[in-house]
Amino acid sequence: MDLQLKGKRALVSGSTQGIGFAIALQLLKEGATVIINGRSTARINEAIAKLKQEVPTADVTGVAADFSNAAEVQQLLDQVKDVDILVNNAGIFEPKPFVEITDEEWLRFFEVNVLSGVRLSRYFFPKMLAKNWGRIIFIASESAIMIPEEMIHYGTTKTAQLSISRGLAELTKGTDVTVNTVLPGPTKSEGVDDFIKKLADADNVSQDQAEADFFKNKRPSSLIQRFATVSEIANLVTYVASPLSAATNGAALRADGGLLRTIF
Repeated sequence: MDLQLKGKRALVSGSTQGIGFAIALQLLKEGATVIINGRSTARINEAIAKLKQEVPTADVTGVAADFSNAAEVQQLLDQVKDVDILVNNAGIFEPKPFVEITDEEWLRFFEVNVLSGVRLSRYFFPKMLAKNWGRIIFIASESAIMIPEEMIHYGTTKTAQLSISRGLAELTKGTDVTVNTVLPGPTKSEGVDDFIKKLADADNVSQDQAEADFFKNKRPSSLIQRFATVSEIANLVTYVASPLSAATNGAALRADGGLLRTIF
């Protein structure tokens, strides 16, 4: 299937590894021009080299910015004047007991997970409306709906993304601009690999057994009973970014492995 992305220009925040990198790769495979983002030029250059190994004809560049720093975000916007597709993927997570989460940490999570998408969308959304075409996609999490007891601050920021995305979608009435959210379930990115390794070491079991135990005991409602791959998430995001998804707007789309039991 031709997703009609040739000639489209995309910015993917937080894309030097994990889900963001996989999204950038899929967009490049479909012929889009992609701007990736990471916190350092070195990480960006390394990611660009990997992307070009996969897609030798890739039209890919990068801009460094730490989304906990508003000044660096503005510098990014000064360099990237216009895009057709914005994927708000930048985010942080950290398991921590609720009573130990300080005000500073709450604010840091909102700065990175929520305001990153707010700042980029506030800049690019009016431009998309002016040309009557655009895609804004927030990468949230199933944790937006099923708040994890070990990461309440993280889950709360993901719920906020759902509200922002739906609110922006309301402002697109009668246009060819869409705003949607994708909710990945537990996904095997680099950070999750480290997490599983720690579980395996703590319980003195293999990583495969640690993963099986995690889904049996911590995420028993998952229907696939495994971590999704980053490419499985990227496949959905790439479709939502395409002109073919024109009738999908204001939606919270799940790639959660069936973990969420709610129908809506």
